[in-house]
Parts: sequence; C-alpha cells; structure tokens
Amino acid sequence: MGSNSKIEKSKLMKSIFKFILFINLFFNSSIIFSAASEYYHKNKLEKFFIDLKNSKNLNEAIVVEKNIWSLWNLHPKNQFLTNKLELGTELMENGQHNYAYKIFSNIIYEDPNWSEAWNKRATVLFLMKEYDLSLDDIKKTLELEPRHFGALTGRAQIYIDLMEYQKALDNLILTKEIYPFSRGVNIIPKLEKILNIEEI
Repeated sequence: MGSNSKIEKSKLMKSIFKFILFINLFFNSSIIFSAASEYYHKNKLEKFFIDLKNSKNLNEAIVVEKNIWSLWNLHPKNQFLTNKLELGTELMENGQHNYAYKIFSNIIYEDPNWSEAWNKRATVLFLMKEYDLSLDDIKKTLELEPRHFGALTGRAQIYIDLMEYQKALDNLILTKEIYPFSRGVNIIPKLEKILNIEEI
C-alpha cells in the first residue's frame, strides 16, 4: 500500500509538472507571438511613412496612405479590439454618434495606448461639435502617434471652424512634412492669404 502510494504520488507530481510546463510554454509563446506581431506592425508602419514622404505623385501616395490607415485600424495585439473599432466606425458613419462614442471610449479604457481609438473618438466628437473634447483626444492621438496626418488635418479643420487660422496653418504645415501629397495641404495658400489680409 505504501509503495503504491509513492508511485501514485510520483505520477501525480509528474502530471502537475507537465501541466505547469505546458502552461508556461503556452503563455510564453503567446507573449512572443504578441511581441512579434507588434514588432511587425511597427516596422511596416515605419516603411510606409518613408514611402509616403518619398511618393512621386498623388496616386502613389494614396496607395501608401491606404496601407497606413489599414495598419492604424488594426490593433497590433488584439483582434477583438479591432472588431470593436470597426463597429464603432460603422456606427459613426451611419450617424449613430452617441453609440459610437461609447464604443470608442470603451476601447480606450481597455487599451489607452492605441492611438487610433483616440483618433476615432476625436472624430466622432468633432461630428458632435464637441470641439474642445475633440482637441483633447487629438492631442492624445498625437502623443501616441506624432505622424498621424489624419489627426493633424482634423485639428486644422477644427481651428478653421473656430476661425483660428494661424493654428490651422501650423497643423497643415506639419501635415505636409509627413504627407506632402495630402489633400488637406491644398488650402495652405488660402490660409496664408487670409492671414496676410488680417495683418494689413
């Protein structure tokens, strides 16, 4: 009886050890996969921004722009958050701004370091005419992703609506440095003209 008890205990200990080993391997491989995914995401984004700045024409730039937006809208580690962002975006585009705002806020709560969640909430706040709150979210977006040309042009639009033309111009100049073919920078001459008129 004592011998059998020792054998059973030994088997149990081996089983526990194998289980712990399996859990550790699974957990570590998940971390590695997540880190690799994030690294790939970051590297692709870096390449696209180089391509964007070096684009030779508008058509070429638009292709790169779409690639950047695709990555921005894709959470580097969490497919569930990506799906929630898609839902919120669809609701926003359909005019369901309050519901979209709640979804974007929930995503930010779950991952406050995802720049696109802040940008999407800034967008819906802009559509709701909540300019001060939108500017707060744009600021956070740009802290996380300083090259976010969408946030910069969005902030420029808010400043135009508020008739703060110098601030709008400053944001579009920054946009042009990142994305020379951005359609938003086409109004730079108009803003410069307005500012010149006001100075006279």
